[in-house]
Amino acid sequence: MAAVDEAPASEAPKKKKFSGKKLVLFIILPVLLLGGGGAAAYFLLLKKDPAVEEHAADAPDEHAADEPQVYVSLEKPLQVNLVATGKRMPYLNLDLWLAVKNEEDAKKLEGVMPKVIDQFQVYLRSLRIDDLQGADGVQRMRDELLMRAKAAAKPIEVEDVLIKSMLAQ
Repeated sequence: MAAVDEAPASEAPKKKKFSGKKLVLFIILPVLLLGGGGAAAYFLLLKKDPAVEEHAADAPDEHAADEPQVYVSLEKPLQVNLVATGKRMPYLNLDLWLAVKNEEDAKKLEGVMPKVIDQFQVYLRSLRIDDLQGADGVQRMRDELLMRAKAAAKPIEVEDVLIKSMLAQ
């Protein structure tokens, strides 16, 4: 009969240690991923943006104002060519109102309106038709126009830019 080498039953099998690769793959990497994901969630979702808080602090309280806003219309709609991406030349036809605090500011704004329109023209001519797609695109355009109107009309405080009509083709 053939002899069979068997390990004694009392001897326990040796436990294998984790190799360096397995340690990194199964323990360290998941811990780092969970930690990074938690940090990203904190900064993106839970932490308030200081720029948003600053903007909210700067926003005028509409209920506290005794006088309603005064709206100043542009003399005529802005018509600009947009940046062409194909054979067709796209254009934008835009009619706006600018909101100011009172009649006095409205009269002052009329005096600096050429500067404001110039700033609008320079910005609008740099846009592509894709930049105006959707509500987000239009809101970004309004925000940029408001920023440029405030800069061009200083010390007059332009409070808002409202779109009367807009056609982009």
